[in-house]
Amino acid sequence: MTYSSAEIWFIIAVLGIGTFLIRFSFLGLIGNRPMPPFVLRLLRFTPVAVLPGMVAPLVLWPAATGGQPDLIRILAALMTVGVGLWTRNVLWAVFAGVATLYGGMGLTGLLAGLH
Repeated sequence: MTYSSAEIWFIIAVLGIGTFLIRFSFLGLIGNRPMPPFVLRLLRFTPVAVLPGMVAPLVLWPAATGGQPDLIRILAALMTVGVGLWTRNVLWAVFAGVATLYGGMGLTGLLAGLH
């Protein structure tokens, strides 16, 4: 199914307006009023809820492998989570995940070159 340029721009405009209204509801309408403590407590979980939804497809169906699961990326994600839980430090967790990913890719590249 193909869409015309006008239809695509209409969809983009509607999504932009919707996004603006969602944000404005928090920032513009109630941004200068104190929020109840339970709302503030729930808002702290927003990054924890959104980040896995953004990262999981990149780990489970990476474009680099044509959408096929890759053991190295899964191990890097598990290492990131493990180090994050152990150290409670985001930077150490990210560093451990990156080191695992690139170390695994380098190791498998070296092993592939030996055959």
